[in-house]
Amino acid sequence: MKIAFFDTRSYDKISFTKGNEAYNYEIDFRDYKLNENTALTAKGFDVVCVFVNDVVNENVLRVLKECGIKLIALRCAGYNNVDLKAAAEAEIKVVRVPAYSPYAVAEHGAALLMSLTRHIPQAYLRTKTQNFNIEGLTGRDLHGLTAGIIGTGKIGQIMANILKGFGMKIIAFDPFPNEKWAAESGSKYVSEEEIFRQSDVLSLHCPLTEETKHIVNHDTMKMMKSDAVIINTGRGALIDSKALVHALKHGHIGGIGMDVYEEESKYFFSDWSTDIMTDDVLARLLTFPNVIITGHQAFLTTNALKNLADTTLNNISAFAAGEELVNEVL
Repeated sequence: MKIAFFDTRSYDKISFTKGNEAYNYEIDFRDYKLNENTALTAKGFDVVCVFVNDVVNENVLRVLKECGIKLIALRCAGYNNVDLKAAAEAEIKVVRVPAYSPYAVAEHGAALLMSLTRHIPQAYLRTKTQNFNIEGLTGRDLHGLTAGIIGTGKIGQIMANILKGFGMKIIAFDPFPNEKWAAESGSKYVSEEEIFRQSDVLSLHCPLTEETKHIVNHDTMKMMKSDAVIINTGRGALIDSKALVHALKHGHIGGIGMDVYEEESKYFFSDWSTDIMTDDVLARLLTFPNVIITGHQAFLTTNALKNLADTTLNNISAFAAGEELVNEVL
């Protein structure tokens, strides 16, 4: 099998090269993204391997079909960047990695929460310059507060368990509630409106769909407590970014920790430290002291990278052998 591997980072090359020792596939690692301008470079390959910010729309899929591509292997759980209808029409299969390390993502969400509520970045910057003044660094206990979990799949459940360990009360919203998990964990499902009204901490773990796009918006943030904080390690477009800036400016929420951003594809995974940022919303968000943004690194642990490589390559192996694609996106 010949695999065109798009949007490659150093850690991808290390983990996939190691994992490929068991398969000996021909992998061509590219540092550029898959999009309408680069799709033709897949000619001569059997599979394209893509990540969250690669563009796999109808036009790209048309070109991929002409290039002879039969399989799109997503090395991630989300697939909102793939036009599944167009893929089916092009007779191109799509597979993903549904659970590479839910612990990695949930633990990063907890790290964002602790950093935000205890002002760790500000404290770190002060002590690095021998400034040990703690004025303005007052936080609050998480113990006894209410944590709202939107999306109770594996990551959401693990995040709930972590926050329960802090002594938080857990409420949840999911259109497909897992009542068995709720009963066993002592969590309680509430309505969409109530999770915004009751949560002191709101953590997002749902997939990005037409129904969940901008689930956090001007109206829902106005329902929230003025000191409530949001944690987003899911998908950027779960939050209306312009509405988020408005809510922060007017004190409708207490802050946010985010590992994803609605328009991240241009900036994330790249160094823009010496360039002018033209995204006014992202630039504004970076100015708030009660905002922490990391560059889509929640997945980035050695455990997760190994699982991503192993599952992706196993998906490709199953396709090559004509076996059932257990991780196919339908």
